[in-house]
Amino acid sequence: MKTARPPATAASQTGSLKHTIDRLRETIERTAPRPSMRPAPANDNQPDFFVPSLYDIPVKDGVDLMDVAVFRLSKRHQRKGDVLRYQLHGAQVEVTAGGYGMASVWDYDLVLMCISHLAEAVRRHRDGKGKPPTRTFRPHVKEVLKFCRLNDGGQQYEAVEKSLDRLKNTTVKITRTNRSAKLRATSGFGLIETYKVISRSDTGFVSTIEIVIPEWIYEAVVTHDNPQILTVNPDYFLIDRGLGRFIYRLARKSAGTDSARYLFKTIHERSGSAASFKEFCRMMRQIIGTNDLPDFHLSEENGKEGPILRMTARSILSQVA
Repeated sequence: MKTARPPATAASQTGSLKHTIDRLRETIERTAPRPSMRPAPANDNQPDFFVPSLYDIPVKDGVDLMDVAVFRLSKRHQRKGDVLRYQLHGAQVEVTAGGYGMASVWDYDLVLMCISHLAEAVRRHRDGKGKPPTRTFRPHVKEVLKFCRLNDGGQQYEAVEKSLDRLKNTTVKITRTNRSAKLRATSGFGLIETYKVISRSDTGFVSTIEIVIPEWIYEAVVTHDNPQILTVNPDYFLIDRGLGRFIYRLARKSAGTDSARYLFKTIHERSGSAASFKEFCRMMRQIIGTNDLPDFHLSEENGKEGPILRMTARSILSQVA
């Protein structure tokens, strides 16, 4: 004999409805197009007369590490103690996170600022307008926020110090082999060497910081006969998605003023993403769908080994049109 099911109570019906609505909301958030770019801060174009105009120098990035992620792309997952490993042609790259968590692609904006500062100082020195730069860099936090195109708020000041902690404790190890694989050389370095908070305002917020720039960055920018750097669009700092930032860096190095193609699979491997490949493809297609990254047009192509991302400089498309 079948047992009659008890009638649903109002509470159970409400709970079931809430569960259905939550699942519907999650589905919409996962599938709806979302811009890759955030709005510029309100004071973005206003000069600050109390701070040197360091923020308006050209943004530079190091070429060697633009096609692998030496940082995490997620805002939420700290990845404390994680190790990212990349196998490249003739080299293996390992990125190790410390106890503060792995440096994020947004933390890396401070590294871009260091590279840009060195490049500008070298240019001025060669033009007879200044001394050669040292590895010590002392920006005011207002300069950092202006350069990175962030709002000037109390939480941002605190965030800068946390970024320094993660950059200091995230290390990169590169192992290279020659063509015959008989010689092996390993080098390790931090994303920054050391830092100090050398003054604070009356409110207790960080005011001025001191960063000792790592030797590997200094050599690539200052002492190298052909500096290994590229100019980056300032709108890069407005890219809100970590994967979007990685794709822009990849395009800037490999496509430049032309075009380049990468398998989704290769980008998944080189981005250090913890997402499944299926989820990663969904995120890639969202970014391709919005197609709002600076400088480069994105499109998907079919390939024998899977989907392919084509990155084409918008300057070429405008010439064709």
